[in-house]
Amino acid sequence: MSVQVTIIDYGRSNLLSVQRALEHCGASVSYASSPSQIETAERLILPGVGAFADGMQQLQNNHLVQPICQAVRKGVPLLGICLGMQLLFESSEEGGVHAGLGLIEGKVTAIPTVDLQGQRQKVPHIGWGKLFSNQIGFQNSFLQGLPERSECYFVHSFQAQVKEQSRQVAYTKYGSREICAAVQKGNLMGTQFHPEKSGEAGLYILQAFCKA
Repeated sequence: MSVQVTIIDYGRSNLLSVQRALEHCGASVSYASSPSQIETAERLILPGVGAFADGMQQLQNNHLVQPICQAVRKGVPLLGICLGMQLLFESSEEGGVHAGLGLIEGKVTAIPTVDLQGQRQKVPHIGWGKLFSNQIGFQNSFLQGLPERSECYFVHSFQAQVKEQSRQVAYTKYGSREICAAVQKGNLMGTQFHPEKSGEAGLYILQAFCKA
C-alpha cells in the first residue's frame, strides 16, 4: 500500500512538480484546500513561493492556519518547502514584521546584500548549494543517510534564523555566510531548498519524509 501524502494548496506554489517527485517516490498524492482535508491527512507538505505576508494571508483566508497547527500537534508529519519552511517560524521581517505559524522558534530575515568581506553579493540566492550538517552525518533527522555536501537547489531572498540551534539540521554557504537549509522539530520538518528540483538528493529527502 502506497504512502498517502497531502499537499496543502493555498495558491502559492507550483504543486505539480512536487506531486510528480512524490509519485516518483511511490507516494499517493492528494491536495488539501479546506480544513477538513487537512484534518484527515496522514502526511502534509506545505510548499510555497513568493512573499511571506501574502502566504500567511492566503492560509488565513482559507482557514488553514489552525488545522495545520493542530495536525502538527497531533503528530502528523509535515514538511515545509522554501516559503513553506519560512512560514513555520514565529515571524518574518519581509516587507515589515509579520507573524508566522509559530511552530518553530525563530524569525526570517533578509539575506545581506554584502558578504562577510564587505563585497556585494547577488540576492536572491539562486542556484545549487552544498548541504553541511549541524549534527554528525545528519543523524537523528530526516536527512540521516544523505551524504554530506550533497547539492540542492535554492531560490530565496530571505533566510530563517533558528532560536534553538538543535532545530537546524543543515546549512548551506552563500557569500561566506552560513544560511539555514533544513530544520526539524520532531514530526515537523522544513527545507529552504526545493527537494523536487534537487535531483537524486531531493528524491532521497522526499523518500525519507514518506517514511517519517
